[in-house]
Amino acid sequence: MERELLGKKFPSPDTKRRQCWSTTTVTLILFLITNTTSILLSSGAGASLVRRYEPRTVRIWDDSGALIADLNATRSALESSRAELAGLHARLGTATLLLQTLLADVVTAARANEDQQKQAATGWWARELAGELKLAVGNVAAAGEAALGHACGRFQDELERYMDYKPGGECPSDAALEHLLMRGGCEPLPRRRCRPRSPARYVEPAPLPKSLWAMPSDTSVVWDAYHPCKNYSCLASRGFGFDLRGRREKGLWTRDDGALAYSVEKALAAKPKGTVRIGLDMGGGGGTFAARMSERGVTVVTATTNAGAPFGSFVASRGFLPIHVGPVHRLPFFDGTLDVVHAAGELMAGWMVPGDSMALEFALFDVYRVLRPGGLFWLDHFVFPGAQLNATYAPMLDRVGFRKLRWNAGRKLDGGAEKNEWYLSALLERPMT
Repeated sequence: MERELLGKKFPSPDTKRRQCWSTTTVTLILFLITNTTSILLSSGAGASLVRRYEPRTVRIWDDSGALIADLNATRSALESSRAELAGLHARLGTATLLLQTLLADVVTAARANEDQQKQAATGWWARELAGELKLAVGNVAAAGEAALGHACGRFQDELERYMDYKPGGECPSDAALEHLLMRGGCEPLPRRRCRPRSPARYVEPAPLPKSLWAMPSDTSVVWDAYHPCKNYSCLASRGFGFDLRGRREKGLWTRDDGALAYSVEKALAAKPKGTVRIGLDMGGGGGTFAARMSERGVTVVTATTNAGAPFGSFVASRGFLPIHVGPVHRLPFFDGTLDVVHAAGELMAGWMVPGDSMALEFALFDVYRVLRPGGLFWLDHFVFPGAQLNATYAPMLDRVGFRKLRWNAGRKLDGGAEKNEWYLSALLERPMT
């Protein structure tokens, strides 16, 4: 009656229980949906989920059919989200692998940078420098200059032995070690803070022009580093250009046979008189070529080495300038400055080795570089395998750009006919243009 008086309809107890159950269920579902959505949104998948499914407003007072439809839609959306989360997990795995790869690259780069820093600190050395070697290299390197050749890094043990001396004292007698290092490309050598020993009972050299053909005194050299000869008489008996009293040495470049043997007079006649003034003798031995050119007013620098004998001291005693140039090193002259370059037979032992055509071509181009336009390249008794003259050497000289003034080839018989070795003598010119 109270219901009727109030004019309102109230649900029955059973209906009230059903409504209470429905409200709790929907609340729980909404809680699950809210948390799931938060998870999806935080993972980046929520936006696509919301685009695919926009749930209808759940009406609490709807019948159970609408509720079931909403539940089915929610389940479908959850299944779709689960699939997308699986895809996200796979992409996350890929991203993790990429991140690991990037981190590994960063670690590798850091280690490489550390190695470069260590190398910058030690240069090309196998271990950190110490003592006199460190002082000699470090002081000059700090000024931005190269104190020694790059190849010295391959001879650290030998170089440390070379720099093992008492500063301010006497230098060791180590000419053989010096030659070994320079021959191996360790050139220039570092400076040393020691004094080379002077020979006992040193004798002044003979004055010019007598010195051109005078045997120097044995006391002009410290012989400790040379074996087996300990005097010039021993060396003269073995040849090597030391026998200045012998007919062979005095006869060199004085007679022109029209074939392999050229005379200085005929070679100089290829240019206007007085225009050949300065030059270089490569592989010059004891300096006899420089002596012959000096007799005609031409100044020639002699490139030689102290290989088993004091060639440098011998050349200097005759009044000429000796220099050491390694077989693969750039000639120490400015471009286009020399009037003549002479390459003698000794050249074959260390400068232009037959068979190594690439090294030879580099050497020939360097000769071309230092010659002035119109300068002469005198190739004297160049030894080569017989089959390679027309196949290798003649085309190579043409590639370099020399012009042929004289060209003579002949069989080399002293080494045995079975070797098929030949000589080449040529007078070549760097073109004027």
